[in-house]
Amino acid sequence: MTEAKIRLYLDQPLAPGQALPLGEAQANYLFNVMRLGKDALVKVFNGRDGEWLARVEHAAKRNGILRAEVQTAPLIPPPDLWLIFAPIRKARCDFIVEKAVELGVARLVPVQTRFTNERFREDKAEAHAIEAAEQCEATFVPPVDRLQPFERLLAAWDPARRILWADEGLQGQAAMLAAAPGPWAVLIGPEGGFAPEERDRLRACDFVTPISLGPRILRADTAAVAALTLWQSTLGDWR
Repeated sequence: MTEAKIRLYLDQPLAPGQALPLGEAQANYLFNVMRLGKDALVKVFNGRDGEWLARVEHAAKRNGILRAEVQTAPLIPPPDLWLIFAPIRKARCDFIVEKAVELGVARLVPVQTRFTNERFREDKAEAHAIEAAEQCEATFVPPVDRLQPFERLLAAWDPARRILWADEGLQGQAAMLAAAPGPWAVLIGPEGGFAPEERDRLRACDFVTPISLGPRILRADTAAVAALTLWQSTLGDWR
């Protein structure tokens, strides 16, 4: 049996013997781009049922059918960690989404701050999250929330989930985290940082823990990776 080298996300139930119809884009990728044919093996996942080995049952230019055979990996959800971020320029925002999936985030929460001046497309972010999960062999794909005003997010926030705020105002202090386990969210600000009134609002919230990310100024995308890494190594599943 030839080992499957291609991994594909399918938003369909996965079970032994399950038929998996392919859309035009998926069929084009498998049969025209990757040159797979009948009886070829593909790894598939849907973010809910783990990873499965599937065999090509029908291959055509614009459609096809896979047949699920056996589960190859269980669903492995990430820790209960969300990432709150303000959209930045396209390529760098894509980078944040992709690295958040790789580092293990359970939810992506985009927010509109006073200094946010970039558009955000939920469908594009979801596509990048799926692509990242395909490439890094993740079995879970974090949902992407709709963009919402930052003030509205804080007003409706459940204080049981603490927020780890990467506060650029603490630059120069040691990047240390001493906090209790539980549900958390990492908060990364926009290019240019938070407005003074937003910073005041954050400091008034008992559920917010400000933290420094060290002596150097980091771009928003770099800060996201640094903060997620710090949380994972201290409170997450890297310990």
